[in-house]
Amino acid sequence: MAQVWQHPFLNVFRHFKVDQWKRSTKEGDVATVMDKTLKCTVYRIRGSVSASNYIQLPKTSTQSLGLTGRYLYLLFRPLSTKHFVIHLDLSTKDSQVIRVSLSNLFKEFKSTATWLQFPYICEAGISRKDRVDMALPGARWTCLQLDLRDLLLVYLSRHYSHLKSVRLCASLLVRNLYTSDLCFDPAVTVTKAQRAKLPVTPMPREMAFPVPKGESWHDHYIHIQFPSGNSAAPSELVQRSCPPPEAVFPRCVPPLLPQPVAFSEARQDSVSPAVQMLDPTASCWAPSGLLPEDSLSCECSEVSIIGSQEPSASVKATDKHASGSGLQVPVSKRAVLSTAPEDVPKHERFLPDPVLGLKRVIGLGGHSTKWALWTKDGAAVVYPCHAVIVVLHIDTQEQCFFLGHTDKVSALALDGSNSLLASAQTQPPSVLRLWDFQTRGCLSLFWSPAHTVCSLSFSSNGALLCCVGKDRHGKTVVVAWGTDQVGRGGEAIILAKVNTDVDIQAFEIAFFNETRMASCGRGNVRLWRLRGGSLRSCPVDLGEHHALELTDLAFGQAQDSHTLYVCSRSGHILEIDHQRMAVRHVRRLLPTQTLGSPLPQKQTSGLGPGIAISSISVSQAECAIGSEDGPLRLWPLDFSSVLLESEHKGPISSVRFSPDGLRVLSTTTSGHLGFLDIPSREYSMLVRSHTAPVRALAIECKQGQLATVSQDHTIRVWDLVTLQQLYDFESPEEAPCAVAFHPMQPAFFCGFSSGAVRSFSLDVTEALVEHRCHQGAITGLVTSPDGSLLFSACSQGTLAQYHCAATCCRVLRVEANVVCRDAHPSSNSLAVSGDSRLLAFVGPFKYMVTIMDAASLEDLLRVDISTLDLASRRPDLAMAICFSPAPLSNLLVSTSSSKVVVLDSTSGRVARELCGIHPVAPHALALSPDARFLLTAADRAIRVWDYLTQAKPSCQVYIGHSEPVQAVAFTPDQQHLLSVGDAIFLWDILISPEKSPPGSVQDAPGGPPTSEAGLNAGQLEGAVSGASGLPRQQGPMPSQAVPHQPGICTGPSRAADGTFFVSDEEGPSEESHGPRRPCQAPGPPVLVQKEACRAGDGARSTAGGPWGLDMLPHPHGQPSAWGTRRTKTEAPARPDSYTHFTARYKASVMAQKVSSPPAGGKGLHLKAVVGYNGNGRANVIWRPDTGFFAYTCGCLVVVEDLHSGAQQHWLGHSAEISTLALSHDAQVLASAGCGSTTSCCQIRLWDVPGGSSQQLLSPHRTAVQALAFSRDDRLLVTLGDYGDRILALWSMATYEVVSFTYLPEPVHGLAFSPWDAAELTCVGQGALTLYFLQQHGADTSFQAHREPVPEAVGAGELTSLCYGATPLLYCGSNAGQVCVWDTRARRCFLAWEADEGEIGVLLCSGSQLVSGSNTRRLRLWAVAAVPELRRTGSGARSSSVFMERELTLDGAIVSAVFHDSMDMGVVGTTAGTLWYVSWAEGTSTRLISGHRSKVNEVVFSPSESHCATCGDDGSVRVWSLASMELVIQFQVLNQSCLCLAWSPPSCRLPEQQRMAAGYSDGTLRVFSISQISMELKMQPHVAALTAIAFSVDGQTIISGDKDGLVAVSRCCTGMTFRVLRDHQGASISSIQSTSKEYVDFGVEGPDLWLAASRDQRVSIWASDWLQNHCELVDWLSFPAPTPTEAPDCSPPSLAAFCPWDRALVVWAGLGPHPEVVFYSLCQKQVVEKILLPFSAVSLSLSPRARLMAIGFAERVLRLVDCVSRAAQDFAGHDDCVQLCRFAPSASLLFTAAHNEILVWEVTDC
Repeated sequence: MAQVWQHPFLNVFRHFKVDQWKRSTKEGDVATVMDKTLKCTVYRIRGSVSASNYIQLPKTSTQSLGLTGRYLYLLFRPLSTKHFVIHLDLSTKDSQVIRVSLSNLFKEFKSTATWLQFPYICEAGISRKDRVDMALPGARWTCLQLDLRDLLLVYLSRHYSHLKSVRLCASLLVRNLYTSDLCFDPAVTVTKAQRAKLPVTPMPREMAFPVPKGESWHDHYIHIQFPSGNSAAPSELVQRSCPPPEAVFPRCVPPLLPQPVAFSEARQDSVSPAVQMLDPTASCWAPSGLLPEDSLSCECSEVSIIGSQEPSASVKATDKHASGSGLQVPVSKRAVLSTAPEDVPKHERFLPDPVLGLKRVIGLGGHSTKWALWTKDGAAVVYPCHAVIVVLHIDTQEQCFFLGHTDKVSALALDGSNSLLASAQTQPPSVLRLWDFQTRGCLSLFWSPAHTVCSLSFSSNGALLCCVGKDRHGKTVVVAWGTDQVGRGGEAIILAKVNTDVDIQAFEIAFFNETRMASCGRGNVRLWRLRGGSLRSCPVDLGEHHALELTDLAFGQAQDSHTLYVCSRSGHILEIDHQRMAVRHVRRLLPTQTLGSPLPQKQTSGLGPGIAISSISVSQAECAIGSEDGPLRLWPLDFSSVLLESEHKGPISSVRFSPDGLRVLSTTTSGHLGFLDIPSREYSMLVRSHTAPVRALAIECKQGQLATVSQDHTIRVWDLVTLQQLYDFESPEEAPCAVAFHPMQPAFFCGFSSGAVRSFSLDVTEALVEHRCHQGAITGLVTSPDGSLLFSACSQGTLAQYHCAATCCRVLRVEANVVCRDAHPSSNSLAVSGDSRLLAFVGPFKYMVTIMDAASLEDLLRVDISTLDLASRRPDLAMAICFSPAPLSNLLVSTSSSKVVVLDSTSGRVARELCGIHPVAPHALALSPDARFLLTAADRAIRVWDYLTQAKPSCQVYIGHSEPVQAVAFTPDQQHLLSVGDAIFLWDILISPEKSPPGSVQDAPGGPPTSEAGLNAGQLEGAVSGASGLPRQQGPMPSQAVPHQPGICTGPSRAADGTFFVSDEEGPSEESHGPRRPCQAPGPPVLVQKEACRAGDGARSTAGGPWGLDMLPHPHGQPSAWGTRRTKTEAPARPDSYTHFTARYKASVMAQKVSSPPAGGKGLHLKAVVGYNGNGRANVIWRPDTGFFAYTCGCLVVVEDLHSGAQQHWLGHSAEISTLALSHDAQVLASAGCGSTTSCCQIRLWDVPGGSSQQLLSPHRTAVQALAFSRDDRLLVTLGDYGDRILALWSMATYEVVSFTYLPEPVHGLAFSPWDAAELTCVGQGALTLYFLQQHGADTSFQAHREPVPEAVGAGELTSLCYGATPLLYCGSNAGQVCVWDTRARRCFLAWEADEGEIGVLLCSGSQLVSGSNTRRLRLWAVAAVPELRRTGSGARSSSVFMERELTLDGAIVSAVFHDSMDMGVVGTTAGTLWYVSWAEGTSTRLISGHRSKVNEVVFSPSESHCATCGDDGSVRVWSLASMELVIQFQVLNQSCLCLAWSPPSCRLPEQQRMAAGYSDGTLRVFSISQISMELKMQPHVAALTAIAFSVDGQTIISGDKDGLVAVSRCCTGMTFRVLRDHQGASISSIQSTSKEYVDFGVEGPDLWLAASRDQRVSIWASDWLQNHCELVDWLSFPAPTPTEAPDCSPPSLAAFCPWDRALVVWAGLGPHPEVVFYSLCQKQVVEKILLPFSAVSLSLSPRARLMAIGFAERVLRLVDCVSRAAQDFAGHDDCVQLCRFAPSASLLFTAAHNEILVWEVTDC
């Protein structure tokens, strides 16, 4: 009865007498005005601050309106362009007050337990005709109808009681406020309802708006009904949609019923205009911020929808459709129809529906990486990837997904039976989901009282779920839900809720009692108990440890255990008795080491920093801890010692034991997920991922690789088939922005935020070339499909064109202000047509698209996008572009008005237009190669369009990303597509590309529209199918007849007797009867393959199993059985073993024609080689009995007398030597050089006594991994590397191949048995293979026996081997273990952990064994007890093997050779050092050393007693010229020393001897030679120093940098007193200073110096630095064909004063012709030119004889007599000769190629 007085409606303003302001209040600018539209008095509320200008009912907050009407009607009009706010306080039946706020100031929907905020958005959707004489949408009077009951029920699951108060805030006009239990239709009058007998309740006359006679209510007013999910008909859920503009509550809040509404003609005539308030309860479909709603016009495409869902007022969600392979989102079609619906043609469904399925996701975490769970069977792991929950099956690597979250998942929990999975997302207020783990369907969705959720924990039976989070005030909240009824159709109910001020970092329900829990945090451990509907806790007294920062906890797993383990960030482990609530033990783990133990030891006391433990997990016998320093450590429960340790790249965020306790799952903050297998001691990596959003992607077609760049400053290359990471490049200082693959070469290009564009090689995994043509961040990068050109664009509007057909990419053109400035990096900012003829981009303005000729960069077409739609109120902007497949090459442009415009690339006409493709402008798009699917991306959604449908293409929408999608692309086979953003998503296209769908190009009468001169249907069919680029379904099969097979290298055809032979080096063999191939050049002999197989070969291959014999492959052969098999497999990847040789990348190519010196008239003689090739493997030979000592440096074999230091140099190889082998009689040395793309690798056999090359073998294509002679020296075995995988056996008598085999997998090492010449052993991936030679008449074959490594040993790959006492064989593994085999019994009987890294070298003699690894450790082991242990079998214990000595060297051990007594030896490291090791003395002495990286300069002391070198490794090394031994080394870490100068002859005293060195950070350091210290450090430059010189008196230093600045500094004070900017903009390449007479050349000063820059300019100056006088003498500018040539690829500009005539300047550089120019300062002209065969890269002039040394990039050194012009060329380097310097006496010449230094003796001086 109390509510009767409010029926049928209540006029609130009248009832509370608002005009008297006694029961209401007003604040600020509130006044009554007359409204002309309503013709009555209304209240105007206005003001700049809404909170200060309002009307409030009732007057005070302690009073209540007490209005119980279900509906609230507010008649108001927002003031145009102003903000307004409406606050409603609603009371629930449990006396809870909920505030509901509506405002156009809000940007998104927000919700808490006591507050709902709804944004109000006005949209214009009317035509220009309808706008005439109409008010703007914001100025319309509106009837806002709020269903208060459903509002609380839907959003907060609470029951509405009454309206407590209302506050109307500025700026708006309000007429009145009404409440009622009736739902009125404001557009229907009482008279009209009675006449038409409409089943609606008309609006009472008192509440109605006046409507002019004959006009429609909807033409003047707006009606908003919210929520729409009431008991009305489904068609009313999208209310009143017709031509007037829409004002909708937010786009990001989707409707309750997500399905399109069919509008009939009658319905449009009878309903009000479209003013819609959307409902966020359907967040399981398209939640807030993930997929905005569409507003499609009549021309827009139909949106395909998956599934349907009945309207409901509850929060319960049953989105089982989300459990599929992909989450496709239904979109409500709120189309504004300008024609009658029957006029609109119906669409055929986009089949199949869905067309995409999510196949795989690369990513981990998002909000946090700490959540990773085991399933109960341990066969799979569950982890979040941003908004997706992934189930990864370990054995099959298959992924399943839980889809439905709209933001990053913040916590996970799985019950003990694996029936329920709980998840929470980060977006406040946090939403929780309960999933059926088996079906992956969502059972329940509900809000959490916690504003944000950080932890979830399930009881073992799944009946209780606990949640820990923070409320909106930052206080900790703990909530307990009962979930036992969820799977039976019930809801999760809150059992208890607690707010607390304590910090909680970890919370866990006890597995043995679901009513007990434990938590830990900063300074507290609390035990919780759930009883009687309340959750109570009690703290544990921590005593002196109350200030610890506790991070994680775990319950003891033993049945009788009452122990709770808690870890801290300071390394403490607390053992707590949770029954007695007392601390039982406290231990502290410190990262200390003891002698002989490489593992951290437990230490319970100490003051040092402890291990920062982040996570802990406990099994029945062991405890696993993860720490922030990276290692995962396994301890016994008494923490006595570390059982296992696994290093990680980043801090560990979580560890978790598997249910069986045999595996430990771990995650890291660096995006890694993996597990440690305890029995095998192996760590398996499951997931590698980016740790920040991915910005761009690129796909390589040939090898099937994907490259991604991310904001985490990494570039990663993935395998497209397995999605496993192949390569990882890191750039700490600058972020990569764009990436593109080279379509023909194993390389890719990357653009960075600094404006740099770098080329990376995948063969050598390093950067090749860097270009800096841009000043802003790179926004686009694309290569032409033919691989000839590369284009880059930057944010400053610059476009650069590069020639990238060759290995060394170089700049061709740079155009400024042609690309749109301030654009964001995008994969669709540049596009090249399929025929490589056209280049398109957005620019020079945002509304313009330019098409250029790709070769010449001439403008062909410019299209103004803003003029395409003249009816638009805003100018349209171009967002992304892409070309359609050739030969059409239409250009697709997405615009800011959410359209895709298809332009004819020839005429610029619009061939097609797709409108309304996204609610927001799409910034990424891609068209499939067969032009069937169009892919667009905007915000967090991607859409797939049926592009072949002409009139109204349909689309499907897919979500899953929690952040905006940055790029999309189709895979080359059109079977998948990729989308990147927060993670990398791989989607399956669920339709075969070969099948022609209905309406496809093949079936349709016309293809995609083109211009008027476009192709017809038949032409289009052929064009699209031909351009699809799909691989053939079946590879080419070999013919029945045996094809002609050329040799392994280009060479003669096979001989008639069916054998292999090698021709002599002097000329072609007489047995070569076949004609030469056209590409063959005369030269070294080649291995020629004759008959493919004989009768017995097949039987031997079968007997050998997978490691049996096979046909020898060759790169140029016709299709064969071997060739067909290889084409079906992918290119081999480099094994993860450092023992494999990888040649250093070289951009240079060996010259084909050189000028040989006359007989007996050589001007140079190679005297010494400085350096050792640490890149080689087993490339040191030492025979103590004969004193023979040899090693390699580049392509040279250096034979050195250890007593005198004299060297012999064996020249013959043209490429880097990988390995050496010496015969047992020390008469033959074998050396192997690596191959190239044009030639096979060479194996040379040298006669040791004579030092000459005997034979040349070429059996392998890429490189040789190992060489070995048999015990009797009758056989030589050669092993190809991982790219070749050929094992060949040679007869040393005939130099013919005796037998060979193709290996199915890479082999890491081999060795002949020392006691049986017919036994050979190879080691590789998880197995040892014994080969036994068998003689069958004249044929020799292998019998292979493959023995796998026992699982108990746990060695993944065997990487090294050596024989011991009969019959023992020692093998090293990549896990650091040494295992011992009995070769007779073919079993492994002993293994021990010998190192922490991979063992690459093993040597055994007598009772001692030497091991060397990549940890730089060399260890000596006593193995005398091993033969006795062989008798005990596999149960032998390794305690009898112990380490005697250990040495740590300067790099990974790659080579070693020791005396038979093992007391001394020679060891080579990757640092380029050879060490003499004496175990007796425990010392290591440096024998040979060199620079680790490129040598940049060589300088000499005035007395020529010493020389100094500097390099990219940051070192300055001083050598004794007499012995070439290292005397002094100055090292600067993390910098490159680029230039060096020695004080001039005027500084004669020893204390005056100094060196000045310039570094890459712009610093200049002065070193004192006598004091061996740094005297001075200054920084005269910001950029890297590139040239430096002393003045004549040695008191002044002149330095030049990369930016072209020249600085002059005082050597004594370090003050820079002059900076010359004449060369600014071009790097200074050389500076030289010399003396002159004071008034020579008409200028004063004793110093004459020059500076040359890379822009081919040279300046000559005269100076008197004591008087601070400097004057320009001359300025030289030499012509260059391409001024914009890339600095790193073009030849440098070289200049020097001529030593025999100081008035001459000698210059060489990039000119029209390669030449050396002599310029006279007196005559002011060029007086002489000397032509060169190539461009010079280094230059030096002899101080005495008129000789000139020139180094070329073609690996040739030329000596020129400047008088006779005679030239002599010398080989010896295997790379570009970047440096040559004559000594002051002119008797020596130093040359350098990379890190190799050759010292030549000048014989003509």
